[in-house]
Amino acid sequence: MTPKTIVFDLDGTLADTAADLVAALNVTLASEGLDAVPVEAARNLIGAGARVLIRRGFALEGRALDDMTLETLFTNFLAYYNANIAVHSKLYPGVVECLDDLSADGWRLAVCTNKLERSTRLLLEALGVADRFAFLCGQDTFGVGKPDPKPLLKTIAKVGGAPERTVMVGDSLTDIKTARAAATKVVAVDFGYADAPIAALGPDRVISHFDALKEAAASLLA
Repeated sequence: MTPKTIVFDLDGTLADTAADLVAALNVTLASEGLDAVPVEAARNLIGAGARVLIRRGFALEGRALDDMTLETLFTNFLAYYNANIAVHSKLYPGVVECLDDLSADGWRLAVCTNKLERSTRLLLEALGVADRFAFLCGQDTFGVGKPDPKPLLKTIAKVGGAPERTVMVGDSLTDIKTARAAATKVVAVDFGYADAPIAALGPDRVISHFDALKEAAASLLA
């Protein structure tokens, strides 16, 4: 039988990464003479990848960016972020225990995020859980990011799964749209970076702690 598969988003789902992302953004903004963004603004900024994060940060100051300047700032952002990737970032409560429990129960585990693949690996290694996942997919792994279903579908294929036997776990409308487009089930966490109540965005289940994930995911595939 095709294995049961769970594919996780990363920022705001597996780990609280806002402080480190915003710190890198603020270094980038400061290089252009712009004011720092408070971490509390992260919910409206994070989730679509670093380039979009930078554009959104500049938009808060009423500044647009041409593509050439954006690419320069993006390179600088990545250099700073990758060198300071887990200063404040931490896994949410119960993640390690949940991953181990799912693995013991035969689930295939993977990550599909709009963070770049190298940054994804660096972060998960720093947090001590990279080896829990059979495959790590970043925004650049297959040349397109969520909510396009391609990265999720290819991630599922890489671990030998099938969409109808897969649950996506995320914290945002982007994750829900991705799951719907890929015809997978979707569980949303209510402690991430969504800028609206996550239950109102239409996931199949909402959880408030990782100790509820296995039961929720199993019920969706029953």
